[in-house]
Amino acid sequence: MVAMRFVDTNVLLYAISSRPDEAEKAARATALLRERDLALSVQVLQEFYVQATRPTTAVRIAHDAATAFMDTMARYPIQAITTDVLQAALALSKRGSISYWDAAIVAAAQAMGCRTLLTEDLQHGQDFDGMQVVNPFLKV
Repeated sequence: MVAMRFVDTNVLLYAISSRPDEAEKAARATALLRERDLALSVQVLQEFYVQATRPTTAVRIAHDAATAFMDTMARYPIQAITTDVLQAALALSKRGSISYWDAAIVAAAQAMGCRTLLTEDLQHGQDFDGMQVVNPFLKV
């Protein structure tokens, strides 16, 4: 069995971006979302919807387009928001120097048994009890 990698909201947002200055990240995100070893959470889907349909965003998409995209994400395992995830996130937020919302992403990824968290929102290489943060958009 292949270890799953957890996808944060920014990967989904880049995948739908049509901004010229985000073309490289959009291509990387689209390629990532073709892979099979991914997981995400209800929180990620919620954040995606809010950001993608927000009236003040640079490249807003319609409700139907956002929900259709979210439906395609159902091919991956999706971690529910549970009291266990909530409690783990609260503990992570208290002991670390990350916001509750970032801690909730980390806790959901850990609940799924993921070894990698794909995000640009946390420090690349940061380790959370054996789960490593990887920024998939870093140029190496």
